[in-house]
Amino acid sequence: MSDTTPHKLRSVAGRPHVLLSCAVSIDGYLDDTRPERLMLSSEVDLDRVDGVRASVDAILVGANTVRRDNPRLLVRSQARLRARTARGLVANPAKVTVTRSGELDPRARFFTTGDARKLVYAASGVLDKTRRTLGGNATVLDAGEPPELPRILADLAGQGIARLMVEGGSGILSWFLSAGLADELHLVVAPRFVADPRAPKWLRPGAGVPGGSRLLSTERLGDCVLLRYELETRDD
Repeated sequence: MSDTTPHKLRSVAGRPHVLLSCAVSIDGYLDDTRPERLMLSSEVDLDRVDGVRASVDAILVGANTVRRDNPRLLVRSQARLRARTARGLVANPAKVTVTRSGELDPRARFFTTGDARKLVYAASGVLDKTRRTLGGNATVLDAGEPPELPRILADLAGQGIARLMVEGGSGILSWFLSAGLADELHLVVAPRFVADPRAPKWLRPGAGVPGGSRLLSTERLGDCVLLRYELETRDD
């Protein structure tokens, strides 16, 4: 049963509110090992995710997700797009990625679709290379060497990003959780088993996660279940 009780979520000075979002199998996998992406979200959940995307200022994925999944990261609903523009916002939230290698294709849909800002945080050692590769397709910013998450979040806050949605993959999700810099988790459990140790778990083995969590609500989404948590952070 869905818990519809409203919950007031924290606001943290100096960085955006960070919402982690992912869909997993019953045994905790994000994907299997086949070349094509394993679809775990139901249509009902995909519409819910679209609503969350429309509510945030930016969406962040890892560079590996940009390379493998070639996501557009756009709001699909025309009504939600109109609602954003009616509030004086750009139709789509900003797109953000983080790269340690600078290996990004400027023809990827992340860069070529939508009217939103495209922000790439690159490790200091590949900053110039990334700028040359992407040209005018994105704003490339120095993330430190190696990339420093607090630095990235502080820079996003300075650019007016108050609410950040993080869609993965497992390396990025584990990074935010182990750093204690995620405020909220939307975890969708799909009625599938993967049972393949070569496949990616949503949380990488050995990722130390400080603090705990508080279950805010549960909701049935077709055959999937949404678990919504408030996370303890290093700010607490």
